[in-house]
Formats: sequence, C-alpha cells, structure tokens
Amino acid sequence: MTEPFGTRLRRAMDERGPLCVGIDPHASLLADWGLNDDVGGLERFSRTVVEAIADRVAVIKPQSAFFERFGSRGVAVLERTVAEARAAGALVVMDAKRGDIGSTMAGYAEAFLRQDAPLFSDALTVSPYLGYGSLAPAFELARENGAGLFVLALTSNPEGPEVQHAVRADGRTVAATVLAHLAAENAGAEPLGSFGAVVGATVGDLSSYDLAIDGPLLAPGVGAQGATPADLPAVFGSAVGNVVPNVGRGVLRHGPGTEALRAATAAFAGEIRAAVAAA
Repeated sequence: MTEPFGTRLRRAMDERGPLCVGIDPHASLLADWGLNDDVGGLERFSRTVVEAIADRVAVIKPQSAFFERFGSRGVAVLERTVAEARAAGALVVMDAKRGDIGSTMAGYAEAFLRQDAPLFSDALTVSPYLGYGSLAPAFELARENGAGLFVLALTSNPEGPEVQHAVRADGRTVAATVLAHLAAENAGAEPLGSFGAVVGATVGDLSSYDLAIDGPLLAPGVGAQGATPADLPAVFGSAVGNVVPNVGRGVLRHGPGTEALRAATAAFAGEIRAAVAAA
C-alpha cells in the first residue's frame, strides 16, 4: 500500500525543514539569469534549480503555466523537472490550480495524480470554486495513489476576497467552508493529513478562521511578496507547525549560481525553522 502524502510530507518537513521552493520561470527571471525566453532557457533554469536544491528542501513547486506556454516541448521539460526533483528526494507539488466537473476533473486528476502518469506529482493544487464536491475525482485518485491536494482557501491576490469571504446562508464564509471540508477529509489521519489548504502568508488577520484542519497549509507570499519567516506564527497561530511556506523569487533571484541558490535556500530554511520553534 502506498504511503500517504501527509505521512511523507511530515517526515520531509521534520528532516529537511518545511520550506517549499517554487520553480517559476517567468520571462523576466530567465532574462535576469542571462537565459533566452525559450525552451532551452526554460530547461537550463529548471535543471539548475533542481540540481542546486532538490536534495535539501522538503518541497519543490513547479508552476505549470510557465512550462505550458512553450507547448509540448515545455511540458516535456516539466516532466523531466518533476522526475529529477523527486529522484533527489524532494516532494513535488504541482501548481496547476485545476478545477472542473465530472469526467474533466477526473482527467486532470489522472494527468497529475496517477502514479504511472508522466507528470505524476506528490500533490496538486486545485480550485474548489465550481463547488467543493466537484473535486471528488481528485480526492479519490489522490487517496488511491498516496498523493495529496492543496485546495485554494484564502489566497493573497486582491481579487480573492470577493469569493472567499462571501458569506453563505449558514453564516460561514466560503473559505471557512472549504477549511471545514478539509478538516473532515483529514479526520483521524496521523501524523498529518494529505489534504491541505492554500493560505497566503500576506492575507492578514486569520484569527476568525479555524486553520486546524489536521493537514498542511501551503503558504505563498514569503520573500519577494512581503511576508517574512518571522511573520508566520502571528499569521497562522497554533497551526504554524503544519505550514509549508513557499518562496519563489526570494530564492530564484540569487541564480544562476548554484552556491548562491543554496545559500539563499539555507537562509530561508533556517529562519523558518527558528520562527516555528519559537512559536
């Protein structure tokens, strides 16, 4: 039987620290590295990041869009990136934010969550805004394959609150409903559930939300977007031990030198460890 994602993630966080590093090959970052905005530059960028840090961080998170924009050759680079990162011991969270209904959702799930799929990832980001129940095929396949999901709940983009903070007839916000569903999915899981929420580190006061979902909280926004590791305990409270802070440009801007990437990664990882330990 496949070991659940939550179990593997908890072990990786304990052994390597909870840091997640995004692989986000923006055209501007490729240019900063002296690379062309083409498939060759994409591959050089991604391979450099994986070789530099995939053997020392808990999670690598490729942003699928920046590979897909190059068509089939870009997706081929993504396949190699995922395989090489996992071979180095990192867990891969595919940031694709898929969300649909019925057989279409099942198709997305098969692309990323079936173990024999070329893009199989340890977890996938998904959107619940066609209704939480629309994600059922992804939950089912994730369980069968020992994978996980990160469901958008409280994102840091300025447009998010108009949906996520909307109040339902029962008095709960949409985001609170998503969190409650995830807590139910993870009920009884030890040491950590496999189904997490995406909760931005820059969204402000979360005291009105119950983040104790017994699963991981993927927290973008640390680094270039303004949040610091020291902010995490105040934002996430008692749930901070299950937070997986995501850093993208804060690390990637130090490339293309391998040692500089490793040093930036180690600095963030150390600050995050210290902040969590002091909470």
